[in-house]
Amino acid sequence: RDDLLEMAKRKPEKSDIDAVLLTHAHADHANYISFLNKDIPIHMGAGCHLILKAIADRGSRSLENEILDYKERPLAEHKGEKPVARKIIEFRTGDKFKVGSLEVEPIHVDHSVPAAYGFIIYTSEGPVVYTGDIRLHGTHPEMTKDFIAKAKEVKPIALISEGTRIADKEKEESEKLVYQQCSKTIKDTNRLIFADFNFKDVDRFQTFYKIAQETGRKLVVKLNDAHFLKYLSQDKHLSVPDIDNEHIVIYLPKKGSGTYSDSDYTSTEKAFLNLNNAWTAKQIAENESKVLCCMGFYSFTSLIDIKPEPGAVYIHSSSEPYNEGQVISSDRADAWIEHFGMSRVQSHCSGHARGRDLLEAVAEIGAKTLFPVHTEHPEAYNAVSKNMVLIQEGIEYKL
Repeated sequence: RDDLLEMAKRKPEKSDIDAVLLTHAHADHANYISFLNKDIPIHMGAGCHLILKAIADRGSRSLENEILDYKERPLAEHKGEKPVARKIIEFRTGDKFKVGSLEVEPIHVDHSVPAAYGFIIYTSEGPVVYTGDIRLHGTHPEMTKDFIAKAKEVKPIALISEGTRIADKEKEESEKLVYQQCSKTIKDTNRLIFADFNFKDVDRFQTFYKIAQETGRKLVVKLNDAHFLKYLSQDKHLSVPDIDNEHIVIYLPKKGSGTYSDSDYTSTEKAFLNLNNAWTAKQIAENESKVLCCMGFYSFTSLIDIKPEPGAVYIHSSSEPYNEGQVISSDRADAWIEHFGMSRVQSHCSGHARGRDLLEAVAEIGAKTLFPVHTEHPEAYNAVSKNMVLIQEGIEYKL
């Protein structure tokens, strides 16, 4: 970005990047687009674009999450100016597009966020394939199988493959198992339910939405997560309910004055305040057995206002903590759970393929050269690849 270069006392530079291909809307793939020159086109799935619009509406703007547009820095020198929009080019499976002399074919894959894609890039030397983030144990394994079959068919000269869980100990997991475990837990209680999961995971949302309907409960959505319903309900491929659906409740938290004053809420939040299905903590407390709350760690303070009866259930439907910060957060969550007399249930299905599935996919695709990425254990791929390159930052590789 020219503005950031100038802040660093450097002259603006003409970009030598022709395009960015975004696989999906997770922050570890999308957020650093924020730092790129505005003239670089960003290619992304149509559903991915909707998710990023929701993210932009639901949260405050910061330097690391200005993906679709950005405000020039320093902010004080550009006060009142409109954000600088990036060039976003949407695609869906079945589309092909050109980047310079290259042809790019995006193909859907199954991941823990909708509109996730892998890519086949057709070069003069032969096809290059990138998996993106994939799994074969989720709700739509056929999507990943479609990608693997097409990748094999084109006989790639190179495969760039994720390997997040390549060396992890395997366990039984699937979205169906999450449904079965959580359905039993919720059917066995008439107390308040807190279900903690990443709202971008539409498969997980659908799981709890289905359970809520089967158990006669309304699904309670946080105010800032209502933005996801607003945008994702526009995509007919996802079957996400509208924000005013009779089975959905929008939770209005106390903010600012603590009086539910309109002035306490942001301009984008105000669109939800007067909906008939917008409930306060008092309304939720009066209907504990009739609601399933999609609320988690960052909503524990709402328990102070809801005052749940002892025996409420907290379902942690995300990955277990894997770094020091997450362990600390988990300990804090346990303190809230203990204070309010809640029980804790763990039920999750990862968005990343198991090691065995990854090895089989790479072997089936059969690329001449393998470039492992997104992994701490690339050496595990030695079992299926005779020509593997361990990439290093700043190094250019010729095919």
